[in-house]
Parts: sequence; structure tokens; C-alpha cells
Amino acid sequence: MIKPIIAANWKMNKTVSESLDFVRRLKQLVIGMNDRQVVIAPSFTALHPVGAALKGSSIGLAAQNLSENKDGAYTGEVSARMLADAGCTHVIIGHSERRILFGESNDIVRAKIGMAIEFDMQPIVCIGETSDERETGQTFDVLARQIKEGLQQIEPSDIRRVVIAYEPVWAIGSGKTATSEQAGEAHGFIRKLMEERYGAKSARLLPVLYGGSVNPGNIRNLMAQKDINGALVGGAGLDVDTLYKIISF
Repeated sequence: MIKPIIAANWKMNKTVSESLDFVRRLKQLVIGMNDRQVVIAPSFTALHPVGAALKGSSIGLAAQNLSENKDGAYTGEVSARMLADAGCTHVIIGHSERRILFGESNDIVRAKIGMAIEFDMQPIVCIGETSDERETGQTFDVLARQIKEGLQQIEPSDIRRVVIAYEPVWAIGSGKTATSEQAGEAHGFIRKLMEERYGAKSARLLPVLYGGSVNPGNIRNLMAQKDINGALVGGAGLDVDTLYKIISF
């Protein structure tokens, strides 16, 4: 049985003080909810203070990105070692906004996954197709390529530390969402790919999250799909009461 994961990606939102107000309230709301994992991904500037505020709680702390390089002359970059030192337990890798806006390739995603694992953080690896790719019947080809190339160097012994997040790019921030059946079909395909690559047991234990305009109104139907193990939440995760409704599915 996979413990459901609800991860809130705040993107470029919230100051440090706003972030702290949010997590202090959320900590109280989720007390006793031990049957699911909650993860918050604030901005880089808020990571350390939010991590300190979350001490003693069950809420995980995620970075929204990291460098594929260990250290060195990379102005503006943040390394895995720095993130681990700030208290991060998770890191989002390969989000569609990083792939599209910043040109991150599957090779870069692969290197970043390796860095996260090396520094004992759980990578939340994002994959998904664009609207054009879906309309031309390429969804499964795109997912297979992103998984094959992104996880190419991940050993079977390390795959248990990975989380996959399926995010249909056409649904992110659009108010659109895949139907629960569409999402379930994609998740089933991902599970089958992982089984072929890493074996049935590893695939069965691998969390696969859905991301794409998740909200309190669709979370239950999504979570009713057998291969969906949680959600990567965007805009709906910026309000503590709304996020709590999603967590409480």
C-alpha cells in the first residue's frame, strides 16, 4: 500500500513571512493525519525558515528545482548539497515550466535526479505531454521517452526513492483537467513501463502523482483511480483552507 502524497508547488509566490504564516496554520490542521504525506515547495528564499518552522511535524519540505552540478562557478544556481543543508526532503525535477521556459532536456533531468538521490532527497520527477502531442496521439510515446531518458541511470536499488508526477501540460494552470479516466489511463501506462524496467514489486511501490489543475472538486475522483497515488498541486495549494480540503480527500 502506497501512502498518498499531496505536494503543493508554490512556484514564484509568497514572501518568507507569508510562507511562515501558511505552514504554521497547516501544521495544526494536519496533526494526526498520518495516513498521507504532505509536502510543501516554497521559494528558495523561504526554504530554510519554512524548514525550521516544520521541524517536529510530518510535513515534508521540497525545493522547486536544483542544479545538475555539484558545486562551482554557476551563478544563480542552487546545489543539492545546499538544499539538503536547508532541510529539504524532496525536490521537484523536470516540471513542464522548467522544460518549456528554461529548455531543460531529459539529459538535464537525469543529472538532477542523480544529484537529488546522492544527497538523500526524494526527487519528484515530472513528465507529461503538450496539447499538440495529445491531439496527434503521441502521449504514450512522450511519456515513454521522458521516463526512459530521465531515469536511464537510476539503479533498481534507488528507484524506490523516486516519485513520478504525471502532469498533462495542457492542464497546468489552465483550469482544465484530464478526466479521471484519462489520468488513470496515463498512470496505468506509467506503472506498466516501470514494471518492465524495474520489476513488478518496485513498480507496485512507486508513487505516481497527478498534477494539472487539481482542486477540491476533482481530487476524490482522481484518487479513486487505482494507479494514482497523490497529487502535485499548483494554484489550489496557495490557500491553506483549499489545500487542506485537497489533503482531506
